[in-house]
Amino acid sequence: MKTLTKIIATTSILLSTSLFATDGEVLFKSCIGCHGANAEKKALGKSEIIQGWSVEKTTKALKGYQDGTYGGPMKGVMKGQAAKLDDEKIDAIAKYISTLK
Repeated sequence: MKTLTKIIATTSILLSTSLFATDGEVLFKSCIGCHGANAEKKALGKSEIIQGWSVEKTTKALKGYQDGTYGGPMKGVMKGQAAKLDDEKIDAIAKYISTLK
């Protein structure tokens, strides 16, 4: 019985960690320093304001930063940031940004 309890507890922790990792709001916290809490700022005074961008626009931008096909003055900074994201995380962040007003 103790082994089953440990398995269930471990599985619960792993599942909650996975869900937590793809929570767009949580992932966006690493963007707040430059973009603002509601994505209302031009990052370092140079980027577009991304608040309320559509899922498609944000996804295209993040994937473009990853492959070097998108970006202006912030291209170098954002390439490093976007490189850390897989498709699932990009989708979660994009969905979250689309809700910001």
